[in-house]
Amino acid sequence: MKNYRFLLQYEGTRYQGWQRQESSENTIQGKLEMLLSRMCGHKVEVQGSGRTDAGVHALGQVANAHMCTEKTPQEIMEYMNQYLPEDIGVLSVKEVSERFHSRLNARGKTYCYRIINSPVPQVFQRRYAHTVVEKLDVEAMRQGAGFLVGKHDFAAFTSAKKGKKSTVRTVEEISIERQNDMILLTFSGDGFLYHMVRILTGTLLEVGLGRRKPEEIIEILNSGSRAAAGELVPAKGLTLVEVRY
Repeated sequence: MKNYRFLLQYEGTRYQGWQRQESSENTIQGKLEMLLSRMCGHKVEVQGSGRTDAGVHALGQVANAHMCTEKTPQEIMEYMNQYLPEDIGVLSVKEVSERFHSRLNARGKTYCYRIINSPVPQVFQRRYAHTVVEKLDVEAMRQGAGFLVGKHDFAAFTSAKKGKKSTVRTVEEISIERQNDMILLTFSGDGFLYHMVRILTGTLLEVGLGRRKPEEIIEILNSGSRAAAGELVPAKGLTLVEVRY
């Protein structure tokens, strides 16, 4: 049995997230496992680098699976792209070492959140970006983001219930760029908590709208309280860009 690594992209609009569910076959992991199990003639379990939420997209999701097949990596990729739905694509398939695990071996990830900052509808972007009609102060948002960079306890920026697992993460970089009416928030770090990027974005949006001062980010971090942070912005604006190993 060999171990294969997949580089994937998908539009998450119509899926119930990455993780397989007993109540729904409409997940990315579920679609992949069903197809590969049929191809191999035995049950295949696919491990992803992380669980993207319902509605979240991916340009560079990484997954792996142990399989018995006589197909070459190129033939596996061609088979998958032939039979997968058109909103899931396989960019590459490689045979890797037996010990490679897409989640446990990941060293960092980059996400991008897209915001349409205009009262004028952008019909062809609406499935991939969140719309904010009021003018955003990008410079204030950058100042606020500066307080988030580094190693911190991000307990205030997750929807996960408190448990024994550490909520300390290192955010390596946050860039905020305006491209005409589109604002791109790009987050790079060693890992992200449940809903973390979407709550960070929601908090920075409140800074950009003048509802919070940039330095209030420090108080939110120190509070460790989800109630102190901003809203959870919609999933559709979020894309997993890259996983680093």
